[in-house]
Amino acid sequence: MRRLALRLCTLNKELLIPGRGLTQGFQNPEKQRVFHMHEACSPIHVNHGVCVRDKLREIVGVSTNWRDHMKAMEERKLLQSFLAKSQEGLPPRRMKDSYIEVLLPLGSQPELREKYLTVQNTIRFGRILEDLDSLGVLICYMHTRVHAAKMSPLSIVTALVDKIDMCKTSLSPEQDIKFSGHVSWVGKTSMEVKMQMFQLHGNEFCPVLDATFVMVARDSENKGPAFVNPLIPESPEEEELFRQGELNKGRRVTFSATSLLKMAPSAEERTTIHEMFLNTLDPKTVSFRSRVLPPNAVWMENSKLKSLEVCHPQERNIFNRIFGGFLMRKAYELGWATACNFGGSRPFVVAVDDIMFQKPVEVGSLLFLSSQVCFTKDNYIQVRVHSEVASLESKEHMTTNVFHFTFMSEKEVPLVFPRTYGESMLYLDGKRHFNSMSVPVKLRKDFSEAP
Repeated sequence: MRRLALRLCTLNKELLIPGRGLTQGFQNPEKQRVFHMHEACSPIHVNHGVCVRDKLREIVGVSTNWRDHMKAMEERKLLQSFLAKSQEGLPPRRMKDSYIEVLLPLGSQPELREKYLTVQNTIRFGRILEDLDSLGVLICYMHTRVHAAKMSPLSIVTALVDKIDMCKTSLSPEQDIKFSGHVSWVGKTSMEVKMQMFQLHGNEFCPVLDATFVMVARDSENKGPAFVNPLIPESPEEEELFRQGELNKGRRVTFSATSLLKMAPSAEERTTIHEMFLNTLDPKTVSFRSRVLPPNAVWMENSKLKSLEVCHPQERNIFNRIFGGFLMRKAYELGWATACNFGGSRPFVVAVDDIMFQKPVEVGSLLFLSSQVCFTKDNYIQVRVHSEVASLESKEHMTTNVFHFTFMSEKEVPLVFPRTYGESMLYLDGKRHFNSMSVPVKLRKDFSEAP
């Protein structure tokens, strides 16, 4: 069971109090790692300043020039000798060793606002997803840095977006934003990263969201797993975070084992589907084939939207695959449009969870996105976005991601009804994701959200 959103915000805010937890040893501003996000340019190219993506390119040793890719990959082969043969051969790290703060100066640098701005004068959440993805990778590089090597021998990639819980709904494009985060748990080759986002209100940064990502380390050529440094908690708060990381891993294993792709629905879920089926039978007939919608309801098949993206080099990451944050942004924007079209009013995101990166997307691929509403309740809309790719040479489609977004509409939305068994499984899966959400956020009248 997931912790309450507000409790998450409270706990993480405590960890940032001077003299406690992660901030111990970082009281001197000159020693604290503070970067800039600088999103005025594309994710792979930044004009100026010390920013997250500049730092990532420096760590990995890649060029901004697309044509230099093969040369850079050849140079990275030489880093294999720096890889540890076992985790025991790596020095342990503390949570504060990977702690980073990143400033997005929307208030103090107005020229950065346009890329984050919506027509409703709010912030594009899709851009925030891109920033969180980049920050999560950089945090892991801080945890695994090898002082003897100029470049990191590891290739760190996003494996899973475990959850993103909104603590606050009102996001202003005219106030500075601060991100912070650190490694909170490690396995042999994987790392859990906790990140928070704050926005300046008056003279104080107030919590906006909490995010949990899972990253994996691979060798310098990104061909196989690599060991990461162990993590040592130093305080009761850090021990609690580490314990939660273990619980999160167990929850993910259980959730995967009970997937509807592997196991039949529970007795309660079967009853739910059968009752929905009975509610759609035409009372004028005695046929199972005659189906009619109840009042204020929509067939699930009529809630779909689709899009196609050509994956250009501009959207590549530091390993010359398509940037995971770009995939999340495109999926979110299609999901938002689906919720908006279904609910008839402007929705805002409440939670994001269980985004599994199953397969990397190559530059030049055709990216097919399919979105549909799979569960509704009151004014909540659960949207599932399926992502698959096909190369320009092949017509074979392969699934790369499945995204789950929970939106809240300004008014009550219709019920969604499955017509087929496959849609019934999508409905139950959507209901499971909705029920795993933290305590619902109350809609604020002064807020509207756009992608």
